Amino acid sequence: MKKRWVLQEPVSLELKKQFGEIQPLILQLLINRGLNTQAKIDEFLHPDYGQDILDPFLFPDMAKAVERIYQAVAKREKIYIYGDYDADGVTSTVLLANVLEMLGARYDIYIPHREKEGYAMNIKALKYLMRKKAKLIITVDCGISNKKEIALAAKKGIDVIVTDHHQEPLELPKALAIINPKVKACNYPYYELAGVGVAFKLAQGIISRDKKNVFPPGYEKWLLDLVAIGTVTDVMPLLGENRTLLKFGLIVLNKTKRIGLKILAEKAGVWPITEEELINSENIGFVLGPRLNAAGRMDHANVSYELLITNNAKEAEKIASSLEKSNQKRQSATEKIIDDIKSQIKDLDKKSIILAMGKWSVGVIGLASGKLKDQYNRPAIVIGKAGVKLIGSGRSVPEFNLVNALEKCADLFTVYGGHAVAAGFTLKNKKSLAEFEKRITEMADEQLKGKDLLPQLEIETELDLADLNWELFDQIEKFEPFGKENPKPLFLVKNSVIENMRTVGNGNKHLKFYLKHENMTKSFEAIGFGMGEHIENIKMGDKMDIVCEVNLNQFNGNRKLELKIVDFSKK
Repeated sequence: MKKRWVLQEPVSLELKKQFGEIQPLILQLLINRGLNTQAKIDEFLHPDYGQDILDPFLFPDMAKAVERIYQAVAKREKIYIYGDYDADGVTSTVLLANVLEMLGARYDIYIPHREKEGYAMNIKALKYLMRKKAKLIITVDCGISNKKEIALAAKKGIDVIVTDHHQEPLELPKALAIINPKVKACNYPYYELAGVGVAFKLAQGIISRDKKNVFPPGYEKWLLDLVAIGTVTDVMPLLGENRTLLKFGLIVLNKTKRIGLKILAEKAGVWPITEEELINSENIGFVLGPRLNAAGRMDHANVSYELLITNNAKEAEKIASSLEKSNQKRQSATEKIIDDIKSQIKDLDKKSIILAMGKWSVGVIGLASGKLKDQYNRPAIVIGKAGVKLIGSGRSVPEFNLVNALEKCADLFTVYGGHAVAAGFTLKNKKSLAEFEKRITEMADEQLKGKDLLPQLEIETELDLADLNWELFDQIEKFEPFGKENPKPLFLVKNSVIENMRTVGNGNKHLKFYLKHENMTKSFEAIGFGMGEHIENIKMGDKMDIVCEVNLNQFNGNRKLELKIVDFSKK
């Protein structure tokens, strides 16, 4: 699909004077990320765990939650961690289980089945926990919309502590304590923690009130491998506190003591670690995260929980192998849904919203809607069947707030929730489907009318190849870890001249050539993945404008700078 290039607004002269010691290109990257004060720049470029990680007791209900947990431990009451089936929910569950284990608590975990139970708490699960004599339930990555379930728990003498990061509903549940940065009354200074980030804040609160020296010094930092995985896989912004948590989390992840995580990484080809190739945020997002998520999508998330909690190498090997197979099944199932939808619906790129329903596994409908959204750059909602239930999952573009749209259809759902660009729901019955389709389509048509929905390439700034050297690359590297709101920088290189062009890779799928400006003797190697077919339309000496990343290419001990072509326009 054709893309629209959007070049960020150049830095003002005033800011250039204010930050005169910062190289102009680097200053542009900082300003593009909203880092326009010395304090913000220092926090971003030099994360400090002691200074930048916020006090957990800034959550008003934190003290109450911590006190109740210690009370439950002292009284030997049964505690249940109620988790979620995605990687954020699973890592949250493991993190809190680690802490309760250290306390010697009587605890267990409950993660609902994606297809049979759906997201968040449900009455059937709650009744099961009642039969198990639960006295305290701690939700992780869910619970904020469970008003009815939490009211029933209270009626039966069960306290509920909600830790969540999803949007505040119209009416909050009457829980013993609510720890959620998106709840206005919480007033927590950082809004964008992942579910595992909120669980970590509770863990910090528990550890800080340890009067028996149960937790050794520095214990909380060893939980940060889980925080890193959950934060990246849930696609949370990587600025502010999240950046600091991830920066230190990656250090822990590369030294992780979790044998299951090591074996999973080994099978996926990102372990053993070398000094040159450490696990990074990209490995989490595209390698580890999908495998941990595969359990909840294709089987039950308890499989991933067991992998992260086990100390037995043989058990870890067995679980990691099963996750590898589940991940392969997930990929096949997702592609089948997309093929089905494309064959059913004509002119997808002309619709304001893509809405499709079929007898598809609800475990992968979110992935399918995400891929459709990416390909056609418009909201996509895919509805699948779980028994008699119709369950939907959607992904959206910034111009259409999905969870707000679902709120206007709340009477059609038994449950719904999520974020502006990713949300899910369960329809009450088949009759609700037609009305939902009517309402959501009308809202999308109205809100997106006249808007250019071509996919955008957000370009940071123009790059002169004459300025590209190791010193500049080292400064760009300080922006890692990359992710949401801190993407890997895309640069515009104008009027570059092509040299030594050829196709490479299996089936000659990729395009490889050298680029330079006319006034330069030095040229840079460039590669366009999946662009091999364009060799018919390009010849040596042609000029082009390119959008590219600047990457490090390492092979056999040799290091060189390489341009990864994302898009190009021939002159």
